[in-house]
Amino acid sequence: MGGLVSKFLQRWTVFAGLVVVWQLLGWFADDPFFPPPSKILTAAYEWWVVEPSNFTEHIVPSVTRLLSGWAIACVIGVSLGLLLGRSERAMEYAGPLLVFLRSIPPPALVPVFLLLFKAGTSMQLATIVFGVVWPVLLNSVDGARSVDVTKVDTSAVFQIPRWQWVLGVVLPAASPKIFAGLRVSLSLSLVLMVISELVGTDNGIGSQLMQAQREFDYTRMWAGIVLLGVLGYGLNTALLAVERRALAWQPRSRDEQHA
Repeated sequence: MGGLVSKFLQRWTVFAGLVVVWQLLGWFADDPFFPPPSKILTAAYEWWVVEPSNFTEHIVPSVTRLLSGWAIACVIGVSLGLLLGRSERAMEYAGPLLVFLRSIPPPALVPVFLLLFKAGTSMQLATIVFGVVWPVLLNSVDGARSVDVTKVDTSAVFQIPRWQWVLGVVLPAASPKIFAGLRVSLSLSLVLMVISELVGTDNGIGSQLMQAQREFDYTRMWAGIVLLGVLGYGLNTALLAVERRALAWQPRSRDEQHA
């Protein structure tokens, strides 16, 4: 019990201290651009709890787009990454194209996606998928390449079917690096969700941030920023829990065991 309390204090003491300092500075400065956390929490409560319609009209659609785009990118990235990672010839042909596409900033393609899909969910999903697929794809390629040669030779000797070899040998061996790509892509999907909602839509957290900024309601704008931080932390925590369960078979260091 004492260890859990100590771990909790280690993780949250600095954060709590920064919040207290922010609160004090906000009181003394009385700056409308940087309201104290107490006012931000009050605005968040009034915005998202007192008016539940805001939750269903803005938060739910945003989270749905985020998770849908991330899931699509994960399926594409893992499937294509495992294929390219186990085929040197395919990687030689596709490598330059992947590097070129990866170099394009996803926000720069928002006008293109607006022309192709019009304003709406399709455009937002396209923006998220294009931006977050690369960490998953490249980590999957690297993970597929790192399969132990002994496992490859053993599978060939026993003539394991192709699908069983991929699912039973390649995928487990590549899983640590795949999960690393999933964590990076999940963070990027939150960023691209907001960017995609700044244009051509009237619902979602990003559109509400823009509306609050245009109305000079900076307290509500900060409430939206805090909400994004809470969402990002919650999603990352959930993914880490899934990763620990999925990779429980792997030997872990002493630091990871006590994390």
